[in-house]
Amino acid sequence: MMRIKNAGWVARLLAVAVVAILSGSVAYAIGVGNQPKKSYTAISPHTPRTPNPTPAQWGAVPRSREAIRQSFSPVVKRAAPAVVNVYVSSRVRTFASPFRNDPFFDFFFRGDRFGRPTERMQSSLGSGVIVSPDGVIVTNTHVIKARGETKIRVALSDKREFDARVLSQDEKTDIAVLKIENAEEKFPYLEFDDSDKLEVGDLVLAIGNPFGVGQTVTSGIISATARSQLRSEAVFIQTDAAINPGNSGGALVDVDGRLIGINTAIFSRSGGSHGIGFAIPANLVRLFVDSAVQGRQVERPWLGASLENVDRDMAGALGLSRVAGAVVTRIYGTGPANDAGLEPGDVIIKVGDFDVSDARSVQYRLTTMGVGKSARLQVMRKGRAQTITIALEPAPKPGPRDIRDFSGNHPFSGARMANILPTIAEELSLDTTDGAVVLSVQRRSVAARLGFRAGDIVVETAGREIANLDDLESAVSRRQRVWNISIRRGGRLIETRIPGY
Repeated sequence: MMRIKNAGWVARLLAVAVVAILSGSVAYAIGVGNQPKKSYTAISPHTPRTPNPTPAQWGAVPRSREAIRQSFSPVVKRAAPAVVNVYVSSRVRTFASPFRNDPFFDFFFRGDRFGRPTERMQSSLGSGVIVSPDGVIVTNTHVIKARGETKIRVALSDKREFDARVLSQDEKTDIAVLKIENAEEKFPYLEFDDSDKLEVGDLVLAIGNPFGVGQTVTSGIISATARSQLRSEAVFIQTDAAINPGNSGGALVDVDGRLIGINTAIFSRSGGSHGIGFAIPANLVRLFVDSAVQGRQVERPWLGASLENVDRDMAGALGLSRVAGAVVTRIYGTGPANDAGLEPGDVIIKVGDFDVSDARSVQYRLTTMGVGKSARLQVMRKGRAQTITIALEPAPKPGPRDIRDFSGNHPFSGARMANILPTIAEELSLDTTDGAVVLSVQRRSVAARLGFRAGDIVVETAGREIANLDDLESAVSRRQRVWNISIRRGGRLIETRIPGY
């Protein structure tokens, strides 16, 4: 057996260690175990944001049962009653087209104009958010969009149901504003928060009715704050909170229980949530709600210039340090851009205090600023940064000769046509200001039977290029044995031959 030398010294060292351990345990019991229990109350919407934790607080392990039991329930109790289910039913009249099995003829002779009429009920389900105590509701346009006689009904979280009517809807932004009819009570509602203050990593909750299973709450974080690749004139909030079909029009709220966005889309190949969901920012939603309540449409500022996204080749040619911004490709003769001194080749990299990644981001920032104000643009011109102040004005209205109803013995009889002014190009999402465009078509007219649609741009008729309505009127003033017509529809050039009238 091996003998340990200086056994007395070892014994004294062990005794000190034991005392230290016991002292630490007692200190832990006094300092942690006997802390008073914390109480948790609902967070007021006016409560300021909690300051960001210090590095020493990151990754803190819960030290008590109360800390482990912390939850989002106070936020949900406040926000959930203001989220409603939106039921839309419409009676749709359809026609069995004799051309439905022929791709060419079916492209022109659509099934809603030919064949035996039949009626059917069309239903859809989505979500909505009450944003005022008198029952104003925000949802998505694609939730309520239906043809024919339409009825909208909303169901609250307490199972009460009410009829609602449409105050306004905008397809470009996918925002629709509803109003509960004959409401004589005050409804729970959510207040808007400033969506420009959001940061990547902020905690959020998504509330809606996915797949029609009933109101559901999911949690996540802000994944990005300025996604603009989905739809024109929209900069989206991206979140990994689960959003599924039926969540459209539902609420995206922050931990203060305020509305920061309206859920609108998901990125998915299967139709289910893959953790990539998108919401319309609250600042844009609030603009449309205020306008709808006042009984007017949102006026979008008109830049008076054409913009294109900066790609990698363009960034290199212009000497830019990053592939971002919107390059000015055309300045209209008169307009805010010309008055402010913008020039073709200028690259807009900032609007106000916000960086912009592309042309859509520029339009979004100008829209949320509002008509009647001015915007400070930071542009790169020949490698040097400049600041330009531009007035935010609405686009000029069409004159009496810019919109005309066509009639006579020609294929466009019954069509309302227009010169492609900036206002009309913006309204119809056209990428050109040259030509004549179809605004509407009278039912059972020649133009309707031939299948012309709103948004069709007439490029050529009777061997003549069409740059405006005067060209089109001149071209159809003479009868033709065969009308050779070229139109542009949704980016496609369609050429057809039609017997003379």
